[in-house]
Amino acid sequence: MAAVPVSAPGGTAKPLSIVARVHAMPPEHNAGAEHMLVSMLRPLVERGHDVSVWLSRYGKAHKEYEYRGIKVVPLESRLDFPTAVRRADALVAHLETVPSTASLARGYGVPLVVVCHNTHRPTFRDMAAGGTALAVYNSQWMEREAEVFFAEFPKSVRPATSLIVRPPVFAEDYATKPGKAITLVNCNPEKGGKVLKALAERMPDQQFLAVKGAYGEQILPDLPNVEIVDHVRGEDMREQVYARTRVLLMPSSYESWGRAGCEALASGIPVVAHPTPGLTESLGEAGVFVDREDLDGYEAVLRKLLTAPEYRLASKRAKARSAELDPAAELAEWCTAIEGLAR
Repeated sequence: MAAVPVSAPGGTAKPLSIVARVHAMPPEHNAGAEHMLVSMLRPLVERGHDVSVWLSRYGKAHKEYEYRGIKVVPLESRLDFPTAVRRADALVAHLETVPSTASLARGYGVPLVVVCHNTHRPTFRDMAAGGTALAVYNSQWMEREAEVFFAEFPKSVRPATSLIVRPPVFAEDYATKPGKAITLVNCNPEKGGKVLKALAERMPDQQFLAVKGAYGEQILPDLPNVEIVDHVRGEDMREQVYARTRVLLMPSSYESWGRAGCEALASGIPVVAHPTPGLTESLGEAGVFVDREDLDGYEAVLRKLLTAPEYRLASKRAKARSAELDPAAELAEWCTAIEGLAR
């Protein structure tokens, strides 16, 4: 990713202290929300700002470490998070850390930024209760859902401003030559673990990859045509997953966006998905949508994609959609918004 100088138009010549509070981070925890946050914090580092992430849960890491230029502070290593908050120019929180971080932001008078990764009611409730200076939605659909929430609860405090940052995927980080397998990333029931198992039983001559996820009970079929892949770090997805994948499955019951699908598009890998609002927005015309309960439909689509002419067309659409999702403009807007919060 090309560096954006601190003196970029709309930016600030003063390096800022930006402090994020999250429950877990890569490389130990590799979920879409955390990798989205990493992709958003990296350009701030490249603009010369001091960015640190303070973890709110105990994990395997006991000492501070650096991840892709971002300083990560494990809970066990330091206990002076309030001091970091007091010195910060902006606080960033998401998911479960929003309520506690919002309290500190109010107490110390620091602007609060809330990154919203899903449309579940607590997401909007916690953001509305925290005096949020900037809300970041990961899709147009989520922004609309937030508007519904504020219409239903007119006494809730709206964020001072908001913007949409779709989970940034840099195609060059993931593009590779596709492999031969039909792949599911995160095999818990909500993501479609049972669908993968059923399809592998129906298609015994086809190779499948079952990639263990960062969370949830994993359904890992004990079948000769299913290879189980241990949890993969984000930076290793290209070589260990996408280079071995011909088609990606996303029969998820819920996705607010679907980062893995967008990563696969970079290599022209077709994505067969359940039509959640998030997935239909993220995959666009490149997505092949089949209801997750329609196993016959999934099998028919997969068999069609095993033919060369159909695969070429689907792959072409996938690469075109990947180009449309170039994150540069949205990340520049994000950086400018953060710099505008400086006290």
